[in-house]
Amino acid sequence: METPGRPGGSRDVCMEEPGGAEQRWSRAARAFVRETLCPAGPGGGGPEQLADSVMRCLRSTWGGRSGELPLGYSFISISDLQCQQRTPCCSHMTWSTSDFKKWAHQGEVILPKQCVLPRTHLILIGYLTDGRRQKGKEKLMDGNLYVQDSTGSIPCELLHFESEWLELLFLFPSWAYIPQTNQGSAGYVEILADPVPVDPRPERVVDTIPVLYPPTAAQLLSMRVPRQKRAKLNVAGELARLSTLLCIHHKTFFFLFLKCFTSAACVPVLVQKPPQLAWHHMLQLGHGYVLTALSVSSLKASGHKVFVTSFSSCLLPYCAEQVKEQPLEIVWQGGPIQPVSPEAAVHLPRELTDEKLPVPAKESKILSYMGIITRVLNAQAGLYELDNKICLCLAYQQLLNSARGLRPGACVELRDVHLLQKPLASFPFAVVLGACLHSIVLLKGFSRLSTFHQPVASSRNLYMQLLFQYNLGLPLYLWLVSLLEMLEQRFCCFVGRRRLFIRSVPQGPGVAEKFLVPILNAVVPSKARVRDVHHEILAEMHHCPLQQYQPLEPPCQAPPLSLLRSVAEQRSKEAFNPSQLLSPLEAQHMGTQELNRRLAWSYDTFSAKSFQPRMVLLGVLRASCSSGSLQLRDKSASIPCVISRRDGSPFADTALIGSLLQVETYQLVVERFLQSDFPSWEQLWTLEHVRGRETRLYVQFCFEDVQILHTPEVQVQEGPTSSDSPSLGKKDVRSSKVELGSPEAKLPKLEGTSPGAGSEEGCDRGQSSARETSCMSRLFLVTQKEGLMSRNYLPAAEGDGEGQELQLSFQATILWVDKPQLWGHPREIGNLPELEQTNHQREDSEAQQRVLLLFMGRSLRWFPFLHPDGLYRLIVPQCLDFGVFEQPCLSPLQGRLLNQSGCPSCLLVSATWHLQHETWISCLAQPQVIPGSERAGMRQTVFSIPELLSSSFTGSLVSFSGEIVERTLCASPGNEKLSAPCSKRRQKGQHVPASGDAWSPLHWTLLPWDHSVKLSVSAAPGSSVVLDVYIAVAYLQHLWGLLPGAKILFQNLQRKISRFHNVYCTYIASSCISILALPPPCLLLSSNPAGIASKSPAATSPSLVFLSKLLLQPHSLSQGQILCHLSCVLALSLQWICSVCSSIFREGRCSRHSPPCPSQTGVSQASAKILVEDGTGEALVLCKNQQVAAVLGLSPVEWKAVQSNVQRRGSIFIQHGGANARPGCVEEPEDLVTCYLKSLCRSHAICRPILLAFSLDKKSSKISQPDSQQLRRFLCGEMEFVSRVGARLSLTCLNIQEADPKVLCGLSSKRIKTLIGHSA
Repeated sequence: METPGRPGGSRDVCMEEPGGAEQRWSRAARAFVRETLCPAGPGGGGPEQLADSVMRCLRSTWGGRSGELPLGYSFISISDLQCQQRTPCCSHMTWSTSDFKKWAHQGEVILPKQCVLPRTHLILIGYLTDGRRQKGKEKLMDGNLYVQDSTGSIPCELLHFESEWLELLFLFPSWAYIPQTNQGSAGYVEILADPVPVDPRPERVVDTIPVLYPPTAAQLLSMRVPRQKRAKLNVAGELARLSTLLCIHHKTFFFLFLKCFTSAACVPVLVQKPPQLAWHHMLQLGHGYVLTALSVSSLKASGHKVFVTSFSSCLLPYCAEQVKEQPLEIVWQGGPIQPVSPEAAVHLPRELTDEKLPVPAKESKILSYMGIITRVLNAQAGLYELDNKICLCLAYQQLLNSARGLRPGACVELRDVHLLQKPLASFPFAVVLGACLHSIVLLKGFSRLSTFHQPVASSRNLYMQLLFQYNLGLPLYLWLVSLLEMLEQRFCCFVGRRRLFIRSVPQGPGVAEKFLVPILNAVVPSKARVRDVHHEILAEMHHCPLQQYQPLEPPCQAPPLSLLRSVAEQRSKEAFNPSQLLSPLEAQHMGTQELNRRLAWSYDTFSAKSFQPRMVLLGVLRASCSSGSLQLRDKSASIPCVISRRDGSPFADTALIGSLLQVETYQLVVERFLQSDFPSWEQLWTLEHVRGRETRLYVQFCFEDVQILHTPEVQVQEGPTSSDSPSLGKKDVRSSKVELGSPEAKLPKLEGTSPGAGSEEGCDRGQSSARETSCMSRLFLVTQKEGLMSRNYLPAAEGDGEGQELQLSFQATILWVDKPQLWGHPREIGNLPELEQTNHQREDSEAQQRVLLLFMGRSLRWFPFLHPDGLYRLIVPQCLDFGVFEQPCLSPLQGRLLNQSGCPSCLLVSATWHLQHETWISCLAQPQVIPGSERAGMRQTVFSIPELLSSSFTGSLVSFSGEIVERTLCASPGNEKLSAPCSKRRQKGQHVPASGDAWSPLHWTLLPWDHSVKLSVSAAPGSSVVLDVYIAVAYLQHLWGLLPGAKILFQNLQRKISRFHNVYCTYIASSCISILALPPPCLLLSSNPAGIASKSPAATSPSLVFLSKLLLQPHSLSQGQILCHLSCVLALSLQWICSVCSSIFREGRCSRHSPPCPSQTGVSQASAKILVEDGTGEALVLCKNQQVAAVLGLSPVEWKAVQSNVQRRGSIFIQHGGANARPGCVEEPEDLVTCYLKSLCRSHAICRPILLAFSLDKKSSKISQPDSQQLRRFLCGEMEFVSRVGARLSLTCLNIQEADPKVLCGLSSKRIKTLIGHSA
């Protein structure tokens, strides 16, 4: 320890006999002063004199009377502090260790989980300035204080500041440096104790000042003073209120209010001169001040009269001995002053006076509060947490100091703030304190915790911009903040640049602004978007946006996709009721197997209005590499999506990948997969028979309903690597390159270079930079695309005897439109430049080559964008090889594929290659870009459904479009079943997906693998011509949007004819579907959840036809109505069967004995075959269950009684005699029910006109032909006639209604007249 010097005296005395360490420290200190303080000094004296002053100040501050120097401390300049210090720290030069521990312990008590500021041994010396000392750039005097030396300046915050301190050199014994959360930005300094002046200036001598007190000065504000009589005056008073610093139209100002010491009179003073803005730090509430050289001015915006400072104005502390009150008459010596007449009074804007706001539900309370900031909720939004329970909102004030000092642990005093209770139901705080421009926020104590500074941006702050632009109330503003926070959390990782995302920029609105502005325009009335700042501060009757409020019902919500998924699935689960999925009239007659099969697959749909508040869908559009489907994604989850266009064309816009989309009109579909064992329909009201349940969720919408909020910038993708794509057992030919700068690369002859020409060994270092940005591209036209499925493209691994591995993939047949093109950068690729100059080269066989493209692995993401008749560009980034598109066929599997597809070659699309949709071939202005022969060969014919149903049609693979009218799960046709093990086999190179993945097979394990989904497809909405399409369950996991009402394009389906001569189609490995139009919202809302559209022919009134038309064209109409006469009941069957084994159920138990059936549940079934005629022909109609009661004319009570009697004996069969009699029929006359039903069937009561809705019996063994005739015998009295008549049609009854006989007679008369007219 060196011997300390004596205090005071000259330099020689102070440095008397110093030790070696002290001498070295002293030399370093003097060097630091010369380097960092002398150029910034105020002038006067040399560097040595300044160094002496600094040393004396250090000795007196550190050593006191002993005069010691702080040898353990080191000096730090402003620039070093900003550049080198990355974490918060503090320095207390005069404190002992115990003092610091006590101070730190007090900070730990406030927030125990936070760390205290670490102590450093640094000495900070600099000038306190308001920005006027800055050199080399424009002086910035914005009301902030800075510590400055020759190396730079840093903002600072003080709890106490005096006017004499400005521009003086100070030693700061206690201070803390607080960097920003952004490590690239500098922080600020908190001055924890009063600074010590290095060379104090002498005190200013003030003469007696003549002043006006507020009562007298207030009279001047109410009088009209001629301009020539206006003079400068001095006003003295007590500071009653101090507004925050405001910056409006690039002008910074604040108001202060001086109150009389003995009365309530108060006058406002406007301070707006830049050198006087620092007064805001000096003024303290309750202290007396004198303001000199003031003038009276009228504010243009509001008309208020205030005192305004001039450049010569001074702020002085009030001292009664130094002031003298001046009478008003002496101030104005030019004559009397006229008071302002009432007619000349300034009228306030209509929005603030005459028009009253709607009666609010609540009114805020004004109070004062002091608390500790415990958390920064959102610095940009001005939200802080006080005392772990209260929210403080400072957004309605401008925090021009970037909220310095407002850190967790800081103590704040609030005066005249508004208290609002539960302004927003979803806001986590029940009590919110809001500070308006009339409120006062004082920082009473700095935080002792080691937390970073979260600065508040005063410009380009979207929170503040929207708040002031729309004059938002607090409930709406809190909802706005929550929405912006949600957007930032969900999409900041996708959008990338946070500043562009959150803040408004001059180049255009950001993502959040595009989303919020239309909502605010619809919610906030235009008249309410006015905020008079002057009136809010100066008016006697207080009025501000926080004064009145009403709890808000949010206009919309945009939750994370994970929450949307869980809410939709939960609502679907709560609304699930098996009894509502099936019609009770149908379910009560179903056996166990059929009942549970009909429940196995159902769905729910939700729209934006299904949620309260309205749900807006936001997501980044991505294409999944694992499922090959489109997805909307955010940080939390992803949702598969189906996008269609209203013009019927497929969605193929690859440029939208990575774009942030907003959708307000959509259909959220929740598909349910149920595994159950309900014995009968009576148990459907209980869920104890549900054994397994899974859901699949996706959303579908039209592209025209999409608002694009953000489009990503085009970026150069990484070059291909051998590990990025699957290998087919051959060398990667993409490694061959051609140097961009070489002569060979510029010659056209190298466009046909074979693979391998120009190897990597011939490239120099200059090529690598060109290869990083160059790319190859080639245009192609899609002629055919196959669906997603597991294929065995890859050979089995060596030593694996299980055969070839399966991998999810798809393939497409394409036609090259041009030759490969080399580009220096992907941005240079234009809009089809190749087609403008190559029309004369179209007959080139190389350019028109047909190729089979193989997609697997990551390239599956192009599946939803690739469609036939589309013109695409295949781009290979970071490539110089012209032969990259000509890979030879080396695999036996590829050779087999080529033979099947008829293509001369195939190409495996790498994971890093990019596809870009250009246009549709039908949209090209030059149809000659493809030869006519090629167009004829590649064109895929789309047939109509009536064409496919025609008996003259001979095609096998067909394509057609239609609307789904019904969707049911049924047993697959005899030869259409797929083996479950093959479909379930895990594919090579793919992970085992979680249950939440879009293509997870867990959804499909609940469906029986030997079943298919039958889609009844109509030719047009409301059409009765229906074609059945069967899709095996194994294919369903990659198909989306198969809902009733959707218009689908089916491609490459296999057309088949059943043994009953019915035409149907099956989905095979080469098939593919595209969604052309989504179901109408009204149709989805009214559809049966099990899959029957309300507008289907089964649910609407079919067209009215004659039986003769069906005889001539049996396949032209699958469903319809006839107005006919019920001739007789040919057969009647009533029985109760076991719901499990379908044996006869008699007296409460199953009649099967070998083996015995334990079932105790029976199902009633009834059927009847009737004969009807309408004058043009006859038909046999099969009626079932409730339709039998309608045929017999029985009421519900009578029908129930009949079924109850049948249950005792099990079954009853009644048949009419004659050719239609059923052999083996046994009737028991002694049974009363049998006698009753027999007599009823043969009575004339049932022979009546009916309106019959029917469908053709597709399982009839005989198909009527137009020329088929039968001999029929007729009796008329005693006369017998034999005649040839047309064969009877076999129909299935859909519905029976009673008809008026007069209507039938009228229809017959009209038909007869029509026939006579045609014959004439």
